[in-house]
Amino acid sequence: MRKTNTSLTHQNTKELLEMNMQPNASALQGLKVLEVGNYIAGPYCGTLLADLGATVTKIEDPREGDVVRGFAPMNEAVGESSAFVTLNRNKRSIALDLKSERGREIFLSLARTADVIVENIRPGAMKRLRLDYDTLSEHNPGLIYLSASGWGQDGPLAANAGLDIMAQARSGLMSVTGTPDGDPVKVGVPVCDIGCAMYGAIAVLAAVNHRHQTGEGQRIDVSLFESGVSYAIWEFARYNASGEIPMRRGSAHQTAAPYQAIRAADGWFTIGAATPKTWLAFCAAFEFEWMLDDERFATNTARMDNRAALIELIEARTLGNTRAHWLQLLDEAGVPAAPINDYSQVFADEHLLARDFFWESEHSNGERVLQVGSPMRLSKTPAVRHSAGPVLGQNTAEALDELGYSQADIAELSAEGVIAVSGSARND
Repeated sequence: MRKTNTSLTHQNTKELLEMNMQPNASALQGLKVLEVGNYIAGPYCGTLLADLGATVTKIEDPREGDVVRGFAPMNEAVGESSAFVTLNRNKRSIALDLKSERGREIFLSLARTADVIVENIRPGAMKRLRLDYDTLSEHNPGLIYLSASGWGQDGPLAANAGLDIMAQARSGLMSVTGTPDGDPVKVGVPVCDIGCAMYGAIAVLAAVNHRHQTGEGQRIDVSLFESGVSYAIWEFARYNASGEIPMRRGSAHQTAAPYQAIRAADGWFTIGAATPKTWLAFCAAFEFEWMLDDERFATNTARMDNRAALIELIEARTLGNTRAHWLQLLDEAGVPAAPINDYSQVFADEHLLARDFFWESEHSNGERVLQVGSPMRLSKTPAVRHSAGPVLGQNTAEALDELGYSQADIAELSAEGVIAVSGSARND
């Protein structure tokens, strides 16, 4: 039978902060996070917290787990989706059927001692399961409960499916992405999903600080849609000031020139001569001093009005040599510039390698899995570099043992399909 668990309140934030003062502690050591969701926004929010040292436990359906587990290509060495083992690094996995009453009971036990819940299933679904913030906060008043969704938890669109491309479309991002005479284009990476996850992680940290001051938990609502709209810094400023509707400009900047992709003899690179100082340096490096007195290019406003002519003159020069030549010239002149790399070049970039950005994690089967690094570099509490994404149910038995369930209980729950332990996921 299950033993009584007498520790039913979350760990005081002050204690967490004191733990973080210990040598080699990670920034969020001791913070307990439960993650319920699929795909990117919720799981990546959990990953950001796990990278900072939080104990993130991923709750997955016993039958198939997170949908990303089935995404190609597979990492044959570990028998998992390559995307999954990267997107879910540094986490534990509990395979638990939340629709069953016994599964719900287990989740409630986990939630009583959790600091944070991150979920990104359809708005209203957690309420139907009776696992929403109002229900769980009665058991754990200090609980921080983050809901990530396509459109937010309320409003006329709340119940609609919300994928990244829909958020990019409705937020205006696709209207300003692509070439002026081309089709609308989405950003090449799921920027609304990822941005929502980042805003979620920031909000969680703010809520942890608030709880430290007051003892209060709270709910957090972040959405892909509002994340996408929040990026419209220049676009909002332009429209608000003049009523002009921002349009697609290719790689060109909205308010500065030259600031875009430029062709060289062997590829593309970027120039960012966006300030008076860098414009002067650019003209000197390219022997374009005559442009300083040409009314078409003398000011940034004039250069924006005559950008096509300016770029034509620049490329008439740059097409005559390699991008390495121009990048060296611009670097020596102090003008911001960079190559446009494909990902084979990015993943071998000497700067990233010198900064030890990529790292090897260990999978549960002992294989090593290469990971993308965290861009958060903390001098005293560096980001965690621990494990690859877990196999489905890898930590189910361990977690239930911690809750006081016997081995007989665990075997019974597994047989009923309420849980799955590593290697026993249901396929029916």
